[in-house]
Amino acid sequence: MEEKEVVSKNFIELAIDKDLAEGVYDHVCTRFPPEPNGYLHIGHAKSILLNYGLAQEYNGEFHMRFDDTNPTKEKVEFVESIKADIQWLGADWKDHLYFASDYFDQMYEAAVKLIKKGKAFVCDLSAEEIRTYRGTLTEPGKESPYRNRSVEENLDLFERMKNGEFPDGSKVLRAKIDMSAPNINMRDPVIYRVAHMSHHRTGDKWCIYPMYDFAHPIEDAIEGITHSICTLEFEDHRPLYDWVVRELEYPMPPRQIEFAKLYLTNVVTGKRYIKKLVEEGIVDGWDDPRLVSIAALRRRGFTPESIKLFVDLCGVAKANSSVDYAMLEYCIREDLKLKRARTMAVLNPVKLVIDNYPEDQMEMLDVPNNLENPELGSRQVPFGRELYIEQEDFMEEPVRKYFRMFSGNEVRLMNAYFVKCTGCEKDENGNVTVIHGTYDPDSKGGNSPDGRKVKGTIHWVAARTALKAECRLYENIIDESKGVYNEDGSLNLNPNSLTILKECYLEPSLKDAKAYDSFQFVRNGFFCVDAKDSTPEAPVFNRIVSLKSSFKLPNAK
Repeated sequence: MEEKEVVSKNFIELAIDKDLAEGVYDHVCTRFPPEPNGYLHIGHAKSILLNYGLAQEYNGEFHMRFDDTNPTKEKVEFVESIKADIQWLGADWKDHLYFASDYFDQMYEAAVKLIKKGKAFVCDLSAEEIRTYRGTLTEPGKESPYRNRSVEENLDLFERMKNGEFPDGSKVLRAKIDMSAPNINMRDPVIYRVAHMSHHRTGDKWCIYPMYDFAHPIEDAIEGITHSICTLEFEDHRPLYDWVVRELEYPMPPRQIEFAKLYLTNVVTGKRYIKKLVEEGIVDGWDDPRLVSIAALRRRGFTPESIKLFVDLCGVAKANSSVDYAMLEYCIREDLKLKRARTMAVLNPVKLVIDNYPEDQMEMLDVPNNLENPELGSRQVPFGRELYIEQEDFMEEPVRKYFRMFSGNEVRLMNAYFVKCTGCEKDENGNVTVIHGTYDPDSKGGNSPDGRKVKGTIHWVAARTALKAECRLYENIIDESKGVYNEDGSLNLNPNSLTILKECYLEPSLKDAKAYDSFQFVRNGFFCVDAKDSTPEAPVFNRIVSLKSSFKLPNAK
């Protein structure tokens, strides 16, 4: 008898299974509802992929909705960047793209309904007075002196708020719930405020705007969302969410379920900090490859598959925890190592002249693209008398166990010939400018017919056909030895977070590489064509990640 595979489900899936089995819902509809006030980061990727994945798993619907209820911070730029990020991650909302502002009329009517039910009132207290009246975790709040206004007076005042008769901050609409509730969110929360501001979609139609805690459950209910999956900080807001959908009598109220946020160690995700880094020119935008916004990770060269693997490894939990950034790097290495060609690029070049190689000769060598994946085939790489090698591959006075180039030593040029170093030239400051050597014509392919062995193998690029490029090497923007924040709240920035190498030489097969194309540069790491600054005339490559890491999966042996 064939054994069935046991699939372990997370607590959200178990809750959905129960709801479907009990007939609470007959389908599944999830959503991702960002506020368009900045770029999305790696933590949002978890929420996107979780909500989309659940819709896929249960053959349901996935909605993309912008919670654009706060015109003070929202921009069309952020809307477009968020859409691009979600599409790149592969979450397809089909024709289910919505905006909270689509529902402003219905939200206004919902507020009127609460007033008519005696469940909302217009309050004249200032924001500071409302805070004072709210009480504390140990002391109940105090009722507003305006709490018992008549339904007629509240309807009149709320309409006049909508008509623009009152200045910002002078009046709010509050839900009438319970000022002694143990959950402070239930102590007559503000559900509408006066704000004379233009909205990026509705213009000047409105001068009152709903608060998130009021708008969000209404949006979910209107769209028929069954499971409103959100992060743990909204757990205390759930009673208010349920109160709104219950009091407004929606026929199929959605269910809110909270999961733990994804925290990465030693990274900056706070929008206010990133905004400051952008404004001060410390980074070159929200997509600077040192950041962990989704746009930045994409520009650096991360793939959707690597982000999905990372999110899967993190899992879905009820308790907050932190994940090491090295795990994210592990995921991109795992994704790229069998998919990308291993090309030769010299980042810190010094010239090597093979004195006994014919001066005008160039030959094409057949080089495998990836030894671990023969299906990637091979390519032709030019070889000539003058080459570039890495400066670190030559030592005038070699240290112990140094097997690369030094006078009298023979090395293997990768996929080419054995070369014996015969000496070097220096400039007036004693810096090595040219290395000389001779090659063994019978060692083509990197093997000697007489069976002699060499210990060192180095990569190279033919000087005559080399593609000159800029390479950017990244470290964490945070100085990890000091932690993320200083005592004054400022960021502990790493002064070495970006190294720009202007004179790198790459094999010519890379000349047609396009934005986001990625490759393994032998010994130097995985690199990607920069989507912002690279041009065919002046190519720029970003290092995605180095080749090696000490990171091990927790269950790896």
